[in-house]
Amino acid sequence: MEDDEYSKLKKQIKFNLEEQEIIKQLNIEPEVFLPLLFSFKFGGDWSFSTKFQKVLAVKDKLTSYDPEKKVGATLEIIYLLTHPLVLNEEGLIYRMEKCSQKKEREIVERPFKVEIDGEEIIKAVLDPRTLEISIKRIKGPLSFEGSTAFGVAHEMGHLTSSDDADGKCLWDFSYKLDD
Repeated sequence: MEDDEYSKLKKQIKFNLEEQEIIKQLNIEPEVFLPLLFSFKFGGDWSFSTKFQKVLAVKDKLTSYDPEKKVGATLEIIYLLTHPLVLNEEGLIYRMEKCSQKKEREIVERPFKVEIDGEEIIKAVLDPRTLEISIKRIKGPLSFEGSTAFGVAHEMGHLTSSDDADGKCLWDFSYKLDD
């Protein structure tokens, strides 16, 4: 095995061992951690539902930028909720979305604001500057607007088996050339 491959493998094993330790410290079932881990590894929002468990991870992003130094960073803030419950929705946004379960993007209706709570809520902050993932339990309810609210609504649709698509996709659009 080459040095680069060996080094990468060692880092992956170390990361996986730390992951197991944080799951143990949080005193949660390993599968509850999966949507959070998927958000770290693959990006985006994730959810799953079993007979006994509903889990949702939604990602928010916070970018800071220093115009004098011309450098900044985007923190990824991921909220993991067990047994999530939407308390309130406000507004209506029409948007195109692509879900991994669908072949193509479709038009969906999403709320602009969402208030959500869960039995347990874990907040994880991934900081690309420090290479740290800070994790802590927090209390709800949580309020989200815009993109993060859309993500909550999308994942809740998976958990409740509701389909927001109205059957229209990109092929239903028509081009218009503006003067």
